[in-house]
Amino acid sequence: MVIYMELVDFVGYIAATLTTAAFLPQVLKVWKSKSTKDLALPTLLSFILGVGMWLVYGLLDKSTPVIIANTITLVLNLVILHFKLKYG
Repeated sequence: MVIYMELVDFVGYIAATLTTAAFLPQVLKVWKSKSTKDLALPTLLSFILGVGMWLVYGLLDKSTPVIIANTITLVLNLVILHFKLKYG
């Protein structure tokens, strides 16, 4: 049972790392170009809400991989939202 739980956490951490890291290039591109015209605000807001809900789920479930991944993803997407609102 312990090995199974370690494997589950390992898979969770790998998934969390990959999905969270996927937003780094977008944040860097927006930061450098100061252009967000190709980003749809409704999609971004919907995603931020969904990530926020996953974070709440992770906190309620005490799932460390879910908490870490969604906290970082939420911060990255709030940075993108900031630039979207600032630069249009």
